[in-house]
Amino acid sequence: MMLNRSAIRKIFIWTLSVMIIGACSILGGKKEKESDSGLYGIYTKFGVMKVELYDATPQHKANFEKLVAEQFYDSLLFHRVIQDFMIQGGDPKSKNAAPGQQLGMNGPGYTVPGEFNDSLLHFKGALAAARQGDQVNPERASSGSQFYIVDGQEVTDQMLDQMEMRINQEKKQQFGQKVFNDSANINLKNKLLYFRQIQNRDSFDLYLNKINQLVEEQYEGEDFAYSDSARAHYKRVGGTPNLDASYTVFGKVVEGLDIIDSIAKVKTARGDRPVEDVIFTIKKL
Repeated sequence: MMLNRSAIRKIFIWTLSVMIIGACSILGGKKEKESDSGLYGIYTKFGVMKVELYDATPQHKANFEKLVAEQFYDSLLFHRVIQDFMIQGGDPKSKNAAPGQQLGMNGPGYTVPGEFNDSLLHFKGALAAARQGDQVNPERASSGSQFYIVDGQEVTDQMLDQMEMRINQEKKQQFGQKVFNDSANINLKNKLLYFRQIQNRDSFDLYLNKINQLVEEQYEGEDFAYSDSARAHYKRVGGTPNLDASYTVFGKVVEGLDIIDSIAKVKTARGDRPVEDVIFTIKKL
């Protein structure tokens, strides 16, 4: 069957339209496709630090990803900077904060359960979650948004030896507290507290020894020890090992360690806040 000129023209226009729509869909898909690099950029006036997050701390990773996607970290400050220690940011009230305004007590309204891993350490460049102190936060839950990046100092084997002893002592103390508070041991606990109250030292020591004996019998924790490679890395790049096993490390800077140095050197005022604001924004790369 022969097609007239009008029919041919309609077919041509329809075909061209389909081609244009298809091309736009492809281009649109490429434009909207989310990065799968797994890296995040922390943009500052000193340059960009590239960080990766650890799969071993899934709750912290998911929370950080969510906040970045929500643009929570856009134009906040590194509000606490201590050279040879760390740089800290993530307080939502630091955005457009007035000079001298005290910062560091704010967040998104929730905390994240601590995720401690003996292999994730506070080497220079470690990305970790800030938190309140043990007295008000015995579970060591992390701030919902505040984080710090380790600047650190030179580390020696003697420092690491001391940290191993302290960490293992703390682990046993924490377990002892659980034994002390266990309902199965309520009778021992009550007697211990009673004899302390009436200042009967001999009886107090007797029941304290009984509780300590329970701790020794029930404790099954593995001793913390730095591996040879961890020791070598600490001695090579430095860090803050005194924070190990106490704060959740959930990522690391893989590019831009020199930028940490630049920020850590800025002049600070009361509360360790930089005199000149160090603004940052975090984006997925």
